[in-house]
Amino acid sequence: MIKNFKLHLLSFVFLFIFGCASISYADTTYTVVKGDSMWKIAVKYEIGLSEIISANPHIKNPALIYPGNKLTIPQIDNVKAVENEVVRLVNVERSKNGLSPLTQNWELSRVARYKSQDMINKNYFSHTSPTYGSPFDMMKNFGIKYSTAGENIAYGQRTAADVMNSWMNSPGHRKNILSPNFTQIGVGLATKSNGTKYWTQMFIRP
Repeated sequence: MIKNFKLHLLSFVFLFIFGCASISYADTTYTVVKGDSMWKIAVKYEIGLSEIISANPHIKNPALIYPGNKLTIPQIDNVKAVENEVVRLVNVERSKNGLSPLTQNWELSRVARYKSQDMINKNYFSHTSPTYGSPFDMMKNFGIKYSTAGENIAYGQRTAADVMNSWMNSPGHRKNILSPNFTQIGVGLATKSNGTKYWTQMFIRP
């Protein structure tokens, strides 16, 4: 472990059938067209439905939107670019070890992002959130279905390469990254006001 960098992992895996933190976004404007729904727009932009609803208080009934309505769409493309780089680096490591790549799940990334932001908001560093409980409970409560799940967390690393280097040099984190039991990944990045970055990787097999 690198000095001043903190890491933690959930190296055990649960096998079974099965309030939101504040995240800052830049905004863009979308004009509703025929056939649109809030959910379709959320999927199009890979952003949570609740985030779109919160960003558009002028829409009194989210189930009723009409062509020509202007919607504010929260956008975090810069954050997603870093998260995508972490996923790419994960799959590079998996390829080196003869493993299949993990598919990025944007809804799981959203959950991971909330977890990272929650650690900032509530000033803790743990797999167990005072807001959401265990990562397994959190995934379930956000509607993520899985048969196998795991989590890695870290803070202090400045780049995707830095955090991946830290995780890969930690046996437990490396085990999650290279586990053949997982097929999907979500990565969530949040940045504290002082610039400290918090990272969460969530792994599942549906």
